[in-house]
Amino acid sequence: MDLHALAIAFGVYVLAGTIKGTAGIGLPTVAISLLSQFFDPRLAISLALVPIIATNAWQVYRAGRFLETLRRFAPFLVCLVLFVYVSAQFAHGISVRALVLFMGSMVILFTLVNLLFEPPALPDEWDTPAQVVTGTAAGFMGGITAIWSPPVMIFLLARRTPKDAFVRASGVIIAVGGIPLIISYWQAGLFGGETAIVSCLMVMPAVVGFFVGERLRSRLDTKRFHTVVLIIFLFLGLNLIRRGLSL
Repeated sequence: MDLHALAIAFGVYVLAGTIKGTAGIGLPTVAISLLSQFFDPRLAISLALVPIIATNAWQVYRAGRFLETLRRFAPFLVCLVLFVYVSAQFAHGISVRALVLFMGSMVILFTLVNLLFEPPALPDEWDTPAQVVTGTAAGFMGGITAIWSPPVMIFLLARRTPKDAFVRASGVIIAVGGIPLIISYWQAGLFGGETAIVSCLMVMPAVVGFFVGERLRSRLDTKRFHTVVLIIFLFLGLNLIRRGLSL
């Protein structure tokens, strides 16, 4: 990767980290959708792998109660890990056009879930089956696009998860899901060498942005900022659809 491309990636990850630090969500969505405007989408996904795990591991550390969260969402995590690993095996065989279109669809779904959708409350007796279904859906999406937030957020919203538990759960789910994704991409030859090194380097701008975002959170109207970010996501997703249709 030349210096110009590296500078673009650094800038994208500062922005992605800032949005995550401010709004609590969105690092892979911002990073992958923006980098896919400039690079091959598989490279965009590969560069996101280490920052996804690192920033969410930090979020989990800050939130605490890691083992309790693992036990609480064990069915979800088992299905997520399994289907991320399985679906990622096929990611390298998907055409760029199909990958860009699918990625754009996931970004738009992520946006609409956050902007418009409040699922009905899920009764306690349906918790485990719902974890299996949403964990499977998240794994399938995540293995192909590295974006598995929509099913995660639908489930957590349906369970009326309190804010602090929401932050803990989303951090654990995204961090754990990143592990089989790295393994699968490494086995498929999509992650390693220079790509792995650059992915590790992207942790630094992402963390810098994260701390900037945390400071901004106390000064900005977070709800309004969240809405603006989601509208930006919507346009990014629509642009990915446009790009995919033109390929």
